[in-house]
Amino acid sequence: MLFGCASDDEDEDTSTLVAELTEINAQFEPEVLWEQSTDEGVQHYFSRLNPVVAYDKVFTAERLGDAYAFDKTTGEEIWHVDLSNIDGSRGFFDDRETARISGGGAAGYNMVIWGSENGIVYALNQENGELIWQAKVAGEVISNPALDSNKVLVNTGSGALIALDAQTGEQLWKTEQSVPPLTLRGASGVVTSAGGAFIGNAKGELVVYIIDNGQQGWATEIGEPSGATELQRIVDVDVTPVVFGDKIYGISSNGNLAALDMRSGREVWKRKYSSYRQLTIDGNQIFATDEKGHVYAIDRNDGTELWSQLSFTNRETTGAVSIGDYVVIGDLEGYLHWLNKTDGSIVARHRVDSSAIYVTPVVDEGLIYAQSRDGELQVIKTPE
Repeated sequence: MLFGCASDDEDEDTSTLVAELTEINAQFEPEVLWEQSTDEGVQHYFSRLNPVVAYDKVFTAERLGDAYAFDKTTGEEIWHVDLSNIDGSRGFFDDRETARISGGGAAGYNMVIWGSENGIVYALNQENGELIWQAKVAGEVISNPALDSNKVLVNTGSGALIALDAQTGEQLWKTEQSVPPLTLRGASGVVTSAGGAFIGNAKGELVVYIIDNGQQGWATEIGEPSGATELQRIVDVDVTPVVFGDKIYGISSNGNLAALDMRSGREVWKRKYSSYRQLTIDGNQIFATDEKGHVYAIDRNDGTELWSQLSFTNRETTGAVSIGDYVVIGDLEGYLHWLNKTDGSIVARHRVDSSAIYVTPVVDEGLIYAQSRDGELQVIKTPE
């Protein structure tokens, strides 16, 4: 009977176990300059809502619809608007309906842009939060728009890339791509350069469109379908591409990290990494976090792996951002971790709050802006 109740440790599946944090020899203590709370945050929902630093302000939003601007230096609230009642039509006794804000932010042309799962794009005056325009688009807005050539470029979850007039919100053009029956929850943000709008798609491609008219240029496949099931063969490129010099870099959720010639789409090099987290390039180093939470430094010129940090298995680590001599990532327990750029060793740790750091932190002028699922926003200085 005792034998029948015994467990076989060898049969235990350890592939989904979350790595425990271990003690580190901290080399410094990060300093919190100010913090604010956006009340509800994004809760447990999928979201890539990120803080935006522009116009000497920090803009942020939460899923229900509250959007804020804080003074960049002091953290004092400058304005606050409710996007779920932006037209003021909700009565005193009416229940509040969530605006389902899930895309953005982005700033430019004296505006800050947010998008929603309801397919609505909001353009707010950056000075006072007043609505300049709102536009209905085809599909969910669950990634960052781009502002270029007096246009707001939005890539939606339905496979549509849409150009809106930055002054009026009028749709100028729309392109549509076929979407496989089974894809990941997510969509690539838009990055622009030299008259082109670059995105990843659910077919595992990096694609460029001409900003002026939406005409497609090249499309290069970087994902590699493999496996027996449709789930295993998902190759979405949900990470916003990164332009650096005359190259563009992208990574597939199941496939490769690739460097392409920006003008022709020709493959320069390709290496086997899979991710749906933000890429960061600093000098000749690419910093990437894979689907298991492992962090890598990769040579930008030829794709050679410089170091790997494997301590964060299944900790749902964010993309890595570069600051000084370090790269910083967040995790599912609300911690930020500082890694030495030279060898990937962990040199410092700071907890924002007990909920997850769900989106890659933002770096501006040597400061880190980190946001948690529960809506905690902190501005953190790394000692020199």
